[in-house]
Amino acid sequence: MKNKEFKKRFVKLLLVIAILLISVFLYYFLFLNYNIVIPCFFHKITGWYCPGCGITRMISSLAQFDFYQAFRYNPLLFISLPFIFACIIDITVNWLLNRDTWFFYRLNNKFWLILLVVVLMYGVVRNIPYFDYLIPTVIN
Repeated sequence: MKNKEFKKRFVKLLLVIAILLISVFLYYFLFLNYNIVIPCFFHKITGWYCPGCGITRMISSLAQFDFYQAFRYNPLLFISLPFIFACIIDITVNWLLNRDTWFFYRLNNKFWLILLVVVLMYGVVRNIPYFDYLIPTVIN
């Protein structure tokens, strides 16, 4: 019975991965060929940069192995990528094996509060003129 449940979960996982990959490639194709991007509505309305501004360009730079430019587009997310990938892998493996002891859920609430404060502070600091190097721009 457990083997059958594992196979069902594995097929679901493969389906989700396939849908995500197709979506990413389609968006990347539209971005490269037609310059169609997901706009930042926060930036359009306020003129300020949110903590997520530059993510699309960062991912595009990562796909081209331009790590310096990827870091310049969104330093906070770039530095956070190893942790994000570790959480995704941990959640996926534990879901696949039907375990309840996920590292992601065992993190203390203080950690999540500190992370929220860091992200909000990053959003504020990147809009201060003195810290204009945090604005997601292209370096020539």
